[in-house]
Amino acid sequence: METTALNESRENIAFEDIYLSYFSKMKHFAKEYVISDEDAENIVQDVFMELWEKKEMLTMHLNLIAYLFTTIKNRCLNHLRHKTVVQEAATQLQEEYAITLQMNLNSLDVFDQNLFSEQDIEKVISKALDSLSEKCREIFIMSKIEGKKQKQIAAELNISINTVETQMGIAYKKLRVELKDYLPIFIFFLYL
Repeated sequence: METTALNESRENIAFEDIYLSYFSKMKHFAKEYVISDEDAENIVQDVFMELWEKKEMLTMHLNLIAYLFTTIKNRCLNHLRHKTVVQEAATQLQEEYAITLQMNLNSLDVFDQNLFSEQDIEKVISKALDSLSEKCREIFIMSKIEGKKQKQIAAELNISINTVETQMGIAYKKLRVELKDYLPIFIFFLYL
């Protein structure tokens, strides 16, 4: 029992010496690559925590400096790869957002102000609704114009709720195409 305690005490002293000797050097090494002081510190802390959990390695004859550099290098690589993926995703989202804004701007630019007469809007809506199949149009009108719930529509038409959902999806896709030059009217349909 005393031998185990003595060995554990030696391992603790050895680990503490290693930590004090190498932590700041390893952090500086990591910071050269990951740039952020906080990220470098977290990486090195994780490596030392792992070393502490496997402290039996300290009694082996391994090249500790090579182990620390290799492990920290690999953690830095993983960190940088992850940051790159996150940055690329953020950039893609920004590009998609910019494209959407530009499309909305263009749509509003070409949107005919004269269209806002009641008769013109009715013609555009009627033409768009006529592009739908009879059943699809009926379900869409019941939902968006009459304000009925999908469950109620399914019961009245003796069809499944899934059929109602599918037909509404088809209606939105077709109406989006039909009303591509009239985005405000399509948006109006979405939020009826």
